Amino acid sequence: MLKVVICVSGGGTNLQAILDAKSEGRLPDVELAGVISNNRTAYALERAGAAGIPALCISPGDFGDREAFHRAFLEAMQRMEPDLIVLAGFLVSIPAAMVKAFRNRIINVHPSLIPSFCGVGYYGLRVHEKALERGVKITGATIHFVDEGMDTGTIIAQKAVEVLEQDTPKALQRRVMEEAEWILLPAVIRDIAEGKIKIGEETI
Repeated sequence: MLKVVICVSGGGTNLQAILDAKSEGRLPDVELAGVISNNRTAYALERAGAAGIPALCISPGDFGDREAFHRAFLEAMQRMEPDLIVLAGFLVSIPAAMVKAFRNRIINVHPSLIPSFCGVGYYGLRVHEKALERGVKITGATIHFVDEGMDTGTIIAQKAVEVLEQDTPKALQRRVMEEAEWILLPAVIRDIAEGKIKIGEETI
């Protein structure tokens, strides 16, 4: 059984896609062990509670400095002992100590086809605004391992989504979620649980 902890910052639509996959029997070898948010008002925490999954908030604002927050975040994660950490719309950069402790066991979903529209400053609606400004005809989503950089880890899976002429950033964001993110993320978690995608030191 693959023990998974999911990190979220906002509404938790990607979390919901994982919860739905679990409730529908598409993740039989996965235990959803916990949800962590940096945002006390994140609706994702309510989604977790409704599904009976332990949820907690660890906010940078509750600590004297970033180092103290990073230590608390890592300690909470270590107590949960996950096999896999999933960043599902988590708007906090992962501290190097956590990357080291969970090397090749942290994955992230990014709403573009990396290496396009990624890196520092590219998150949320901004990704889709920039894609439309550039005039691309195809965008999509990427699942990748998390390393010490920003969206620089090894790509695991990608799914393309067509950009339509009438698209607004919000319309494109929604379609990328529906046609790519919500499909890719549960599928990658399932493939990791089934050993089709190797994690940890086995990936090296």
